[in-house]
Amino acid sequence: MSHTVVGKWGKNLAIRVPMDVARMAGLTDGEKVEIETLDGDIVVHRRAAHAQARQDAESAAEEIIAESRRHSLGGVSIRDLLDDGRRG
Repeated sequence: MSHTVVGKWGKNLAIRVPMDVARMAGLTDGEKVEIETLDGDIVVHRRAAHAQARQDAESAAEEIIAESRRHSLGGVSIRDLLDDGRRG
């Protein structure tokens, strides 16, 4: 865990991100980030990381959908399977 000090930057407060933390997070100079509070803590989100995670999730979903089209349920609908599962 790294420690840093909050300082004043104009009318704002600033936190310097230690280089080891920046490297581990893949943070680069000039990169835009999102910042929010969560239960009294400060959370910094990398926009690029969020965009990449979303793109990865969308690619995975497309792959799952394409793969599912190659398999048959033997004429049984998913609704029928769900209803059978609920009945036990």
